[in-house]
Amino acid sequence: MKTKFAPLMAALTAAALFTGTACSSSSDSSKGATDPAEKVELTYWSWTPNMDKVVAAWNSKNPNIQITVNKQDGGDAAVTKLLTAVKAGSGAPDIMQAEYQKIPTLVSSDALADIAAEVGSVKGKFPAGTWNGVTLGSEAVYGVPQDSGPLMFFYRSDVFEQNGLRAPKTWDDYAAAAEKIHQANPKQYLGTFSATDAGLFTGLAQQAGASWWGVKGDAWTVDINDAATQKVAAYWGGLVEKGVVDNKPMYTPEWNAALNDGTQVGWVSAVWAPGVLDGSAKDTLGKWKAAPMPQWDAAAPKTGAWGGSATSVTTQSKHKKQAAQFVAWLNSDAEALRLLATEAFVYPAANDATSALTSPPSFFADQPDYYTIAGEASKTLAPFTYGPNVNVAYSAFNDAFGKAAESKKAAAFTESLATIQKTTVDDLKNAGFTVAG
Repeated sequence: MKTKFAPLMAALTAAALFTGTACSSSSDSSKGATDPAEKVELTYWSWTPNMDKVVAAWNSKNPNIQITVNKQDGGDAAVTKLLTAVKAGSGAPDIMQAEYQKIPTLVSSDALADIAAEVGSVKGKFPAGTWNGVTLGSEAVYGVPQDSGPLMFFYRSDVFEQNGLRAPKTWDDYAAAAEKIHQANPKQYLGTFSATDAGLFTGLAQQAGASWWGVKGDAWTVDINDAATQKVAAYWGGLVEKGVVDNKPMYTPEWNAALNDGTQVGWVSAVWAPGVLDGSAKDTLGKWKAAPMPQWDAAAPKTGAWGGSATSVTTQSKHKKQAAQFVAWLNSDAEALRLLATEAFVYPAANDATSALTSPPSFFADQPDYYTIAGEASKTLAPFTYGPNVNVAYSAFNDAFGKAAESKKAAAFTESLATIQKTTVDDLKNAGFTVAG
């Protein structure tokens, strides 16, 4: 049951998110002040494949700091399990893989430690937009970026050639290409607006300059219905209303078949897209190309992200210094980056990721500059701050934009944002947070 003091305490917690002064964080320095010669054993919860192989390289060189990987489920299940352990005061790991969008939730529950003093020296090894994802807009640091999902554009080069088109440089180019391709073959679409993929839409809004959550004093701000997001919603709503892009969900048997049979000939996705295409569009091998995202302003290129995670130290760790030392190595050391790329099959978030990825994905074997394009995209990642109730905002998106997609009316897309904004703000207030404005 919520007490009358909950709003005040939640507001103080929100302030602590951005000052790094939450009660556990203030005592973390004493937890980390252990003898550097002491042998410690740390636990690491991760869902990344083969992470034990990556960690083995660390363990072989650091006999006094041994890491044990415990494989976990990702997403909400990982968050729930960690918060349950933190609340119980036992059973939590020292180190935790955390999706960027989940970090505010974990910080607001005092589950992640501020490790700015321990890992601040590696900040310059990451794109500014990616590093922003572990700071929540403050000087506190709640993890080191592990993997990233910069948005890119994927298209059927043969279809583009047949229609005399080049990869779109701008969103106007994309719209023109979508219309030309669909007019030439009414069965073909350059993309689909998927109302069940809030993460992609968030990345599109991020590229346009949106940042849906923020802080003002000791309060959260919510700005989902801002001009940048309105622009993105109006753009995709307009394409759906004209009928030049599809409006069906992704990751369905129908969508998979469309990729494979050539009726879906483009996809705005992330750096990890080749794995999906390899599984869903095997018959089109050798026909796809990767390109940078179409731009709103070609003179100032930006991109957003879809997915990605950091490696964080929990407030329950009694060896914060040693845990942070491992976290910094895992995500910035050259050997570690190579292992993350080749053994764990992730796209490392560090600037040096391209040095660890010397060959393109097999599905793009004839495009040797694939990771060069991805690396440049990473450097243009726009800053974006998530809030503690991303799940509520995403659920509201699925509902509101699902109805808008069914209506096929551009106005319904932009009008949906006001609904998502209100739902998100109301939820924060009901949870006891102070919301500015």
